Formats: sequence, structure tokens, C-alpha cells
Amino acid sequence: MYEYMRGLQRQFFKEPDFPELRQELNELHRELTEDRPKDERRKLLKLVDLEAELRDEISLASFTAGFRLAWGIIGELNIEPPYSFAEEEERRMGQLADLRRDD
Repeated sequence: MYEYMRGLQRQFFKEPDFPELRQELNELHRELTEDRPKDERRKLLKLVDLEAELRDEISLASFTAGFRLAWGIIGELNIEPPYSFAEEEERRMGQLADLRRDD
């Protein structure tokens, strides 16, 4: 299901374009990597890559949660009779009243 959700995300989610932020990010990246030893640049690039991977995983988890929510709503709309929070609360309160009477 993980790959299916990733495919749906690729199909329906379009990452917004933020040119100002991307330019600022690139400039900061350049400043941080200039005049640094090679091993420090590697560590910095690894950090950036891991942050991007984490962002992608969080984005997929968020998309999946939204998809499941929508799927649940569709399921609720197809139930006959439709779900009623008020009726469920009345039923629950009746059950609590019955339990108190039994004690």
C-alpha cells in the first residue's frame, strides 16, 4: 500500500513553487559550502539530503492521512442509515444509565 500511496501522491500532489525561498536556500548553501574542507562539505550535504528525505516522508504520511480521512468520510456517507453523532451519544448515555441502575 505504501507504493500505491506514493503513486497517488505523485499523481495528485503538485509541490508549490517558491522561487524566493529556493534562491535564498541556494545562496545559503553556497555560503556554507565555500571555503570548507571536503569532509565538512560532505557532512553538510548529507544533512541536507537527510532533511529532504525526512520532508518527503512526512509529506507522504500527511497525504496518506488525508487520503484515509477522505476514504472514511466516503464510507460514512454510504452507510444506511447515515451515522448520527447525536444518536450515538443518546445510545451511550442510555447504556451508562442502565449500568448505574444495575449498581
